[in-house]
Amino acid sequence: MSAPPSHPERAGLWIVTPSESVVVGVGSQSEMLDSLLALGGLVLLRDSVEWEGRGLLKALIKKSALRGEQVHVLGCEVSEEEFREGFDSCVNSRLIYYDLFRDPLSWSKTGEAFPEGPLGVLRAICRRTDPGPATIALDSLSWLLLRLPCSAVCQTLHALSHQNSYPGDSSPVKQVHVLGLLHEELHGPGLVGALSSLTQTEVILGGLMGQASAHVLFRKPQQRPTYQTSWFSILPDFSLDLQEGPPLGSQHHPDPHTALVPKSLGSGKSRIKLQRLGVESRIQE
Repeated sequence: MSAPPSHPERAGLWIVTPSESVVVGVGSQSEMLDSLLALGGLVLLRDSVEWEGRGLLKALIKKSALRGEQVHVLGCEVSEEEFREGFDSCVNSRLIYYDLFRDPLSWSKTGEAFPEGPLGVLRAICRRTDPGPATIALDSLSWLLLRLPCSAVCQTLHALSHQNSYPGDSSPVKQVHVLGLLHEELHGPGLVGALSSLTQTEVILGGLMGQASAHVLFRKPQQRPTYQTSWFSILPDFSLDLQEGPPLGSQHHPDPHTALVPKSLGSGKSRIKLQRLGVESRIQE
């Protein structure tokens, strides 16, 4: 996500609902990432062809790893080598990678296959996680939802993000973050709404005038939902460069429960993404 020269010391646009009052303040990349991980549970990253979300996913993974958490990555769309690229050795040493990209149907019979499929992998992650904070990253939820029943995926997400202890294990887990990357253009509003209902933190990636933005909905227990908007770019080492956003009058803040409609599912970038996911045949030309 590229953008014009930034002014991090002036970054940080906060929008609070339902009163729709606006406060402009100072923020930092650490504060932004901390805020996205503060509530635990499911963090849903909704991206698009124009504004990809894997960079922010990897920034959050880096943040979790540097906090000392063990990070489990279910990799479906890119190779393990490509996913680890850009992380330093300290971060990579904390990643446990489950590679469904190389052999998604377990045809190789190399002993590295997952006979119970992707959901079995997630259940295994849940059982294997050591007591203490942990992060589970799904790259991507779209890949899972295009191959598995929505109800099964949602039930598994709920179990992963809400369990404080594992069956047969008396050791509590202090906090679990589940980071799910969703390519919103591939799904209807009903499915996106079902996933939204499971989230504690929901991020819509967008942008304006060449600047990337994250519109974030926080759902805190027994409190009204609140919004935060941040303008940023992703640096090569997956740090964030916070920036000053465009003038307030030109900004549009999307409804988190409204699915983004692609301009053209037949466009080149969309087709590349659909080919990667193996679902190009779903397009109605």
